[in-house]
Amino acid sequence: MTKLHLAPPSPRAFKVLAVARYLGLDFELCPIDLLNGAQRTPEFTALNPNQKMPVLEEDGFVLWESNAIMQYLAAKKPEAGLVHTDPRRCADVARWQFWENAHWDPACATLIFERLLKKLFGQGDPNPAEVEKGEAAVRRFGAVLDRWLAGRRFLCGDELTLADFSVGAWLNYADRAAYPIDELRQVRRWYAGLVELPAWRESIVVPPA
Repeated sequence: MTKLHLAPPSPRAFKVLAVARYLGLDFELCPIDLLNGAQRTPEFTALNPNQKMPVLEEDGFVLWESNAIMQYLAAKKPEAGLVHTDPRRCADVARWQFWENAHWDPACATLIFERLLKKLFGQGDPNPAEVEKGEAAVRRFGAVLDRWLAGRRFLCGDELTLADFSVGAWLNYADRAAYPIDELRQVRRWYAGLVELPAWRESIVVPPA
């Protein structure tokens, strides 16, 4: 049995969970209580010495890093089309997953932390300098995403791929964390289509305000 150790409200966990459900895979959901430090227990640290989730555990095989987990899950059902064998199409999907990890994740995560998680973790008010930094990054990289999506149904053309799950996951918090993306019409159009996926809607979990 595949076990997915994750904290469902997190975008990093969401994209793994949504892919698993989209593919119709059997798995056991093992929630990680980040608020109470479950990621720092000896048991979890033995699975991931980085003390971060998500983690996949399967018959002695342990895998961490959300995009790697997504790739592994998608490889179980290649007929679903989330991964490709063509080198250029495969590289295109990988390009956007790397972009998400290097640019989009840090930008969006800054605003989520400052405007939502700080209060939840009892760490005080948002830091104006960090908020300004996060907004600038979201504007910069959001503009890249918006231009790319013009004329495209999904990130890699007309077919849904892992790239859409990786990048789109962060937009689940766009309104709550007040991303400055009102003018990004292509991004909003694309995300509205993703939310129509049953697996996407089923996987959205938001922390209490």
